[in-house]
Amino acid sequence: MNINTNNYDSTFCGSLPIHHINVIQPYGVLLVLEQESLNIVQASENVPQIFEITAQELVQHSLAEYLDERSAATLKSKFEKKIRDKIPVLLTINGVKVLSIIHARERYLLLELELATMGQTSETPFVDVYQDIKYAMAAIDLAETTREICRIAAQELKKISGFDKVMVYQFDAQWNGNVVAEEMEEGMESYMGFTFPASDIPKQARALYLKNPYRFIPDRLYKPEKLYPVINPLTHSFVDLSDCNVRGVAAVHLEYLKNMGVIASMSTRIIHNDTLWGLIACHHRTAKPMSYQECAVFELLSNVLSTKIASLLHKEQLAFDTSINSKRLNFIEAIYNNSKLADAFVANGSNILSLFRAGGAAFIQDERIVSVGEVPARDELADLAMWLSAKKQQEVFHENNLAAVNEHAASYANIGSGLLVIPLGESEDAYLAVFRPEVIHTVNWGGNPNEAIRFEGDNKTYHPRFSFSLWQQTVRQTSLPWREEEIKAAENIRSFIYEYSTRKK
Repeated sequence: MNINTNNYDSTFCGSLPIHHINVIQPYGVLLVLEQESLNIVQASENVPQIFEITAQELVQHSLAEYLDERSAATLKSKFEKKIRDKIPVLLTINGVKVLSIIHARERYLLLELELATMGQTSETPFVDVYQDIKYAMAAIDLAETTREICRIAAQELKKISGFDKVMVYQFDAQWNGNVVAEEMEEGMESYMGFTFPASDIPKQARALYLKNPYRFIPDRLYKPEKLYPVINPLTHSFVDLSDCNVRGVAAVHLEYLKNMGVIASMSTRIIHNDTLWGLIACHHRTAKPMSYQECAVFELLSNVLSTKIASLLHKEQLAFDTSINSKRLNFIEAIYNNSKLADAFVANGSNILSLFRAGGAAFIQDERIVSVGEVPARDELADLAMWLSAKKQQEVFHENNLAAVNEHAASYANIGSGLLVIPLGESEDAYLAVFRPEVIHTVNWGGNPNEAIRFEGDNKTYHPRFSFSLWQQTVRQTSLPWREEEIKAAENIRSFIYEYSTRKK
């Protein structure tokens, strides 16, 4: 689906270095350590809550001075294994057990120390939480469609977490987020079926979800804690906080949450084929501290959800591949059994339409045109062939918004908004053109996507939109998109025709 809106994701929002924000949320303390000595080279300014001295005083001390012997050994053994994933451990610091998360870097360690409010034990007994998780996993496993999986996930996560609202987003090809499932308390605004522009979760934020499974903001009204010193003396640059749970939040996102009426949020990823398939976004109207164990539930269910969706999509993919390969081989066999490509096309026309899920197809060779199904008029096909010839189109061409690249195609958009062309190679002007009809549809945006951000007079300072109310856009002159498997099938047919034609000569 091609949707024409302002692309703030690529032109502006997607370039902001949110992982180098250099401040943290105050529900934890952050230390930057030299690996071998465990010397503290940077510390967040809220360290007095654990160490009872200031960050300026703590820097250049070794963390080993504050650890018992067992904790020091545990810390060294973890980073010596060079595991890049974040590792939670219990360390005894100044005689107090502190839940800590280790992030190993090339030249230093990041150590998150979670404060009492974060390290608290959940009020819900573990056995009850375990039962809830097991039930959610079993329900998800029984689901037969991705929409059903997402619906169950939203229901169960809301029960387990207690958030006021849980939404599941699925990203489209342009990284707009479509709300495909939602569970919420009464009195909240529903976004079910809404689409949110890619700039709401820009590309660098999406990239961070591949490194860190969740993003937790217990209170958007927090006072940020700075790192001291500002520059990491080991790298002479800002510290990369990509993996850190306590990483500070960009001001524009805090304003975005404010405009939504949200105080606390938790977002966790859904991954498919190492790509971000979607997100689970949880919103709360008051501050919501959670223990590390409670946050880990989101990570666990995120993995379960990703695995189930991957399994379902793989099953669908196998069925689609089997079908498309069978039809592709039938067409190749028809080419092999007929001396002329036009005859093969005539003999296999309906199969071609089925193969490419098309409404019409035309064989164009010099002045000869043979067609099946609904196609543009003969003179329009001739003009299309001239356009392709002028482009020196020798590779498979595909477009699901043909009028956007060929203005003459607007006149037949109703039957030919989508075009896939296989150059046949028998002459410079020989093509198999496959057409898909226009699919007119309405996109329900969460606010006007062309006003996703608002700039101040300096054209540098910007703010997110105020309103997320329904804003509808009717999309015309587009067809269903061409799937990668269909494009590969077309390329395979083209290669066979070239090789077969060469052998015949």
